[in-house]
Amino acid sequence: MPEGKDNVDEVLAAFQAHYKDHCNIETGPYAGIPAALEELKDIPMAIVSNKPDYAVKELAAIYFPGIYARGEVAGIPRKPAPDMLFKAMADIGVETCIYIGDSEVDVLTARNACMSCLSVTWGFRDEELLRQSGATNLISCPGELPRAIAALEREL
Repeated sequence: MPEGKDNVDEVLAAFQAHYKDHCNIETGPYAGIPAALEELKDIPMAIVSNKPDYAVKELAAIYFPGIYARGEVAGIPRKPAPDMLFKAMADIGVETCIYIGDSEVDVLTARNACMSCLSVTWGFRDEELLRQSGATNLISCPGELPRAIAALEREL
C-alpha cells in the first residue's frame, strides 16, 4: 500500500461516526428551494443520494419533512447505477419521473435509468462540467424548477 494509505478504513470509520452526529452542521437548503418545493407540493417527490442513508433521512426530516429520502445502503449499488432511483420510485408509487441533480453522476444516473434529467447549476458542479457530461436541460435558479418540470412533463 502507498504510504499513508494503510489506515483508510480507520479514518473512514472516524469520519462516518462524526458525520452521523454532525451531518446537519453548515447544511441547509439552497436559497429558493423551500419556495419552489412549496409550489411543487402536489407532485410526488423523493430524494436519492449517495450520502449514507441515515444522513439523508435526518437531513430530509429537518429541511424537507414529508419527502421520501433514500441514501446509500448495503446491497443497493450507488449512483450512477439506477437501482436507488428505481427503489425510491417504487416506494413513492410512480412509474415515471424527472430526475433532478447537480452533478455528472446525476446525468449518468438519469441516462442509466432511461429518464429525463434536469440539471441545476447552483449545486455541486458548474454548467460547463454538466454540459460536458451530457446535460441538455439546465436551470440556474430554484425559481425555475416548476416551469422546467412542467415542460419536461409534457415530453413524458
